[in-house]
Amino acid sequence: MDWTLEVVIVPVSDLDRSIAFYRDRVGFELDHDTRSADLHIAQLTPRGSGCSIVIGSLPSQNQMAPGSLHGLQLVVSDAVAAREELLGRGVEASEITVFDERDGGTFFGFADPDGNTWAVQQIKARGERPLIPVEARQRFGAEQEA
Repeated sequence: MDWTLEVVIVPVSDLDRSIAFYRDRVGFELDHDTRSADLHIAQLTPRGSGCSIVIGSLPSQNQMAPGSLHGLQLVVSDAVAAREELLGRGVEASEITVFDERDGGTFFGFADPDGNTWAVQQIKARGERPLIPVEARQRFGAEQEA
């Protein structure tokens, strides 16, 4: 039995501001933005990831204070390029720190507008061997277009 982590709930105070931040500044894909009389939620996924974030007014989100989630971690193949991409989109990012010269020992971080924090780890091998192959990245079981 495989157990996959596919969604992390991120508590935010302003859903539209957070959608704009994660989609337009960080570069996540907006999978859906669902509004009804009772709720407003959005799901966003980092390119190449099998795990998404969900933001909005779900009961579980309402139990967490906006900005209280710390230690989320993204992985990139090139920390310098990833940091420059974020800076170019107006995201404040920490300096790059090398804890260990081996692959996986390089990090930087950033925070969303509410203060939820993210670490970004460099694993160079992801550039040559992505965790999820490009051909397997379609979302929600949709057929890949020809």
